Amino acid sequence: MSPILSRSLRTALVLAAVALVSGCGFHLRQTAALPPGMKKIHLTVASGGMLQRELSRALSNSNAEIVDHAAVDAADLTITSNTFRTDSLTVSGTARVTEYAVRYHVDFNVRAGDGTIIVPAQSVDMSREFSYDATNTIGTASQTEELQRSLIGDMVQSILFRLEAAGAHPAAAATPAAAPSGP
Repeated sequence: MSPILSRSLRTALVLAAVALVSGCGFHLRQTAALPPGMKKIHLTVASGGMLQRELSRALSNSNAEIVDHAAVDAADLTITSNTFRTDSLTVSGTARVTEYAVRYHVDFNVRAGDGTIIVPAQSVDMSREFSYDATNTIGTASQTEELQRSLIGDMVQSILFRLEAAGAHPAAAATPAAAPSGP
């Protein structure tokens, strides 16, 4: 194969790959566009830990400055509930649990430094399911820890998406959604 044909073939393959990736809707994840008034953020997390570290990192990546104390020029993002729960899903014929669900619940709100609501109280629930092997209890503990880490990462993204939506639609974020009325 001649060098010119080889180079043309490589160029065509690269262009085809770029066209396929862009045509399928794939986009690299960008930083969140935070609402006005959230350039400085005081973060309060009920139980701290990994959620606080990951959320601080994600907010910093979105060009927000994390401050140690509440201030008039800083928004206050408060995580009022941050809990994990493990539920059994299925039980075998010998009365042994064979599947579990790790459930994660977070409640949060955001107020501007002057007390106005930027994002009203929100609840986010996530869960992951896994099979339990009675002969490998050590694996189950590490599996649960990995699921919790995964859920924390997904929770941070969910909170950022909600903050970004509040910035894009401030009127909708300032008023909590009304509960649908049933028959």
